[in-house]
Amino acid sequence: MELKIANSFIEGEWLSTEREQQDIINPFSNEKIGVQYVATKDDVDRALEASYKSKTEIKRIPSSTRAKILKNAAALLQERKETFAKILSSELGKPLKNTLDEVDRSIETLELSGEEAKRLHGETLPGDVSERGVNTIASTYRVPVGVVAAVTPFNAPLNLVCHKVGPAFAGGNVTILKPAPQTTLIATALLELLFEAGFPKSAINMVLGGVEVGQQIVSDDRVNIISFTGGIIASKNISEIAGVKKQLFELGGNAATIVHEDANLNRAATQCARTGYSNSGQSCISVQRIYVHEKIVDEFTERLVEEVAKLKVGDPLDPTTDVGTLVDENAANRIMNWIDEAVKAGAEILHGGQKNGASVVPTVLKNPPKQAKVVCEEVFGPIVSVIPFTNLDDAIAEADNSPFGLQVGIFTNQIDLAYKVADEMEVGGVVINGTSNFRLDHWPYGGVKNSGIGREGPRYAVQEMTESKMIVLRMD
Repeated sequence: MELKIANSFIEGEWLSTEREQQDIINPFSNEKIGVQYVATKDDVDRALEASYKSKTEIKRIPSSTRAKILKNAAALLQERKETFAKILSSELGKPLKNTLDEVDRSIETLELSGEEAKRLHGETLPGDVSERGVNTIASTYRVPVGVVAAVTPFNAPLNLVCHKVGPAFAGGNVTILKPAPQTTLIATALLELLFEAGFPKSAINMVLGGVEVGQQIVSDDRVNIISFTGGIIASKNISEIAGVKKQLFELGGNAATIVHEDANLNRAATQCARTGYSNSGQSCISVQRIYVHEKIVDEFTERLVEEVAKLKVGDPLDPTTDVGTLVDENAANRIMNWIDEAVKAGAEILHGGQKNGASVVPTVLKNPPKQAKVVCEEVFGPIVSVIPFTNLDDAIAEADNSPFGLQVGIFTNQIDLAYKVADEMEVGGVVINGTSNFRLDHWPYGGVKNSGIGREGPRYAVQEMTESKMIVLRMD
């Protein structure tokens, strides 16, 4: 099999391969599928300088041109949907069912970004609302922030790059991209596609590497805004070293879904099974904690286990596979340790709990204690915990007792109870008669508490990645 190459792109060209080389391993087959070349400190500095120097050039590109380029990219990605999905599945271990969906979402994200390039609206503000402002008027319009540092994770490595690069370019900015080291092949393929679509080579620089590369980027004063998706520890580190610049954080969660006694149990069990284990649970809104009313907990749990047992675990490139692998075997080992900890603390394994390489069988735990990691931390793996509750107030309190606040789901046929959950819980989004794991790419997505700062979704990201400039006209 021909090895694929991932490399940094700086100053309009792919770098030579005279750099530190790292193997890219398929987490399912354990085969070497490619190599990546790690950027040096000097490479990163060149990328920062190139991005800084390109700001004026890129902001002068007409909005209509930026929109056309982004829509061209979406059309090309549509043509190559299966190719990109297979790269994702091979590099990440994510089943084709999920990667085909991720490519669809990425197409939509690029299209939406192209539309937002034409919506950089301002407003007019009369001055005479103040006695001092008679015969004056002000107008505002949106201008690019300049250089956007985009730091992306491995779990949705195509769509989340599109959610940063698309809005950044729509707003007239330059992007310096650092993709996750586990998923550099898909980032490389996307850049090649963008350039084919007409994306200016001076509008993006990409550097490959680990923590040190990211730290060098976010701490540099030539960067105007940081858009980071990842974990809370890394975000705190960024905050400490970034200096005075805007920071957008889309962080983690330990998402809860509440199943009330009047819920449609078939719908709730089916959706919890499907959305708790997609991408092996490696999603910040993946169903993790299911609070089920005590009157229906046994029936719900039985149905949930039946649905989970139907999931096919196997080769991510097999179109019938539902659950592939975690990103690597270290992640799988951590998941097994968390399962063991929960069981020792009193949880019962109703399904799963076995590991094979980087793959963990979808696991259902019943009644783990609230101190267990599977309850109070972010699992980021194929574990769902069923926890009974007596009344809705208790469920809300327990679900909200978390340092995270991203999204929550509630299954009930009583709209007043659904809105009670929506009103009382401290989260960024509430899904009624659905699980926490539901997102459309044009909606404002993000959380509160340790789940983040700011909102993604092209319209909202463009607002974050542009500034409001005011012009005042005096007519006295």
